[in-house]
Amino acid sequence: MVEGKYGKYFITEPIGEGKFAPNMRFSSDFAETSFSLRWHYITGPWLMEEKPHAHDFDQFTCFMGGNPMDIRDFGAEVELFFGEEEEKYVINSTTILYVPKGLIHGPLNFKRVDKPVMFINIPLTSKYVKKEIST
Repeated sequence: MVEGKYGKYFITEPIGEGKFAPNMRFSSDFAETSFSLRWHYITGPWLMEEKPHAHDFDQFTCFMGGNPMDIRDFGAEVELFFGEEEEKYVINSTTILYVPKGLIHGPLNFKRVDKPVMFINIPLTSKYVKKEIST
């Protein structure tokens, strides 16, 4: 914890254990905000979300190459499905995606990972909650 009048605004240990490697995240640390961050370094295939779901908040997701000198160097193929009809999309380049609140999305599958990639999830809420959709 950072001492001082404004110390409550600092997160000095934002790193947690992830599926493949440590990840950076914060959610309810600042409950009065409408923002969260989840940052994952993906090093191998991973079915991140198995089922379709929706949220009561807008969300941005960023897919980018893991080479800090060239984030366009995207060596992966990611499958993502949208809507009740589960329309399939394939991400194979650095991409930012907007997911409006209420839009059904998922599964999310890092199907092929030839080189590490970064996945950044930015929910516009301090409390990440998903509503699973039965198919």
